[in-house]
Amino acid sequence: MTAAAARLHRRSSATPSCMVRKRLDEKDIRGGIEDLEGWRVEGDTITATYRFDRYDAAVAFAVRIALHAQRIDHHPDLLIQWGKVTVTWTTHDAGGVTRKDLDAAAEVAQFYRSPG
Repeated sequence: MTAAAARLHRRSSATPSCMVRKRLDEKDIRGGIEDLEGWRVEGDTITATYRFDRYDAAVAFAVRIALHAQRIDHHPDLLIQWGKVTVTWTTHDAGGVTRKDLDAAAEVAQFYRSPG
């Protein structure tokens, strides 16, 4: 787990589960992604694009994200293109980004840094 993910996890672990799905304000969102290279706010979402040398590497990365999403029961939008995967998180029930999205983005960033 990255330092950013650990900080977010500590915050969310000490927070009641109803707060995990509470929409965050823009300041909290920007603070939550500041240590996550490539992540940006787009409307009511956070998104990042990861680049790869091969199509199959991009697909493998997307599959790793999909398996993690199933485990946490929270699913991003994934766009797979040759040489890149764009990942977008939001919590539809909350109408925007929640701590769960920030935690998930931190995990995706860790997956990219530590393939396999």
